[in-house]
Amino acid sequence: MQQASVRDLRWFSLPVRQHWGQSADYAVFSLYNSTMSSIDCRLYSRGVSTVIPLDDVSEHITDSSSFIWIELQSPDSETIRKLGEEFGLHELALEDAIATSQRPKLEEYGEHLFIAMRTVQLWEDRIEMGETHLFVGANFIIAIRHDDGCGYQRVTARLNNLRNGHKIGAPYTLYLVLDLIVDHLRPVIERRQSSFQTLESLLIGGTDLGRENLEKLYALKRELTALRDATEPMQEIIEELIRVHPEFVTKELRAYFRDVADHAMRATVTLNNLRNSASDAMQFHLALLSLEQNDSVKKLAGWAALLALPTVVFSLYGMNFKVMPELNWPWAYPTVLALTALAAIWLRRRLKRRGWI
Repeated sequence: MQQASVRDLRWFSLPVRQHWGQSADYAVFSLYNSTMSSIDCRLYSRGVSTVIPLDDVSEHITDSSSFIWIELQSPDSETIRKLGEEFGLHELALEDAIATSQRPKLEEYGEHLFIAMRTVQLWEDRIEMGETHLFVGANFIIAIRHDDGCGYQRVTARLNNLRNGHKIGAPYTLYLVLDLIVDHLRPVIERRQSSFQTLESLLIGGTDLGRENLEKLYALKRELTALRDATEPMQEIIEELIRVHPEFVTKELRAYFRDVADHAMRATVTLNNLRNSASDAMQFHLALLSLEQNDSVKKLAGWAALLALPTVVFSLYGMNFKVMPELNWPWAYPTVLALTALAAIWLRRRLKRRGWI
């Protein structure tokens, strides 16, 4: 079964793999692929991190002093059903979690939140586009990701090495997840900026014009649009968390969430600027092609005018009129040739001076 993918930009030597819009069948398939699927279930209690089976979650979920972190990659429907039973998750949120065509959103279901986000990262020299679905409760966070990227090992590492007096819990872990998603955008944007600058230099230099470069520009613009669509909703989601859900954005962490929202906004602005620049480059490219075509047309018209002059003269003497006095003049023939040649030389100099030939 093939994966849906954004157009392969081989000119930029950085392929793109996209998981948005894949069917649930693919998610089921990927669970049985040992290289793609994984489940990381950890219990944090009294400062100790313990890996526990998913079936044992119900024994700890009622302990308010404990925190449970679960990361899953492309789980099947049975695993999703088990999560719903263990954590009491809403059935509509569970349906959204297994699908990979969700729009970015934040929804509240009783005592827990469901957050759907699109993710972008550089992975194995390609841009990996996927989705992450979060279930956020008072003492648990479940991260379900649909991609082949590096996952959330950095979140686990930072939970195991707390700094600045932070406490393990849903608010801090949610911040870590959002911060990681936004941080992954920076190298992707920098790579695309470099790609655009390289292509732009070719266009400005005028050394490589043609349909191929126009297609590359259009492909780049499409990819920038996809990146913008993934980044733009992040700011809205974080701002809604800050404004509506103080239980997950505590006073101590509010500045951290605002910092993540600011980074998301900057990424969106940069992508919009790049996208506008790509549109301008396409217009500039088309204008250069039009100028080249105009130069070709001018040269053809100039040579046509130059050839028209002797053609008119010689056609006149081929009309076989009975009375043409100059035909009887001794020097008529060389005179006509000389005048025609002089007129052609004068016309050629005028056309060349004006750049028509």
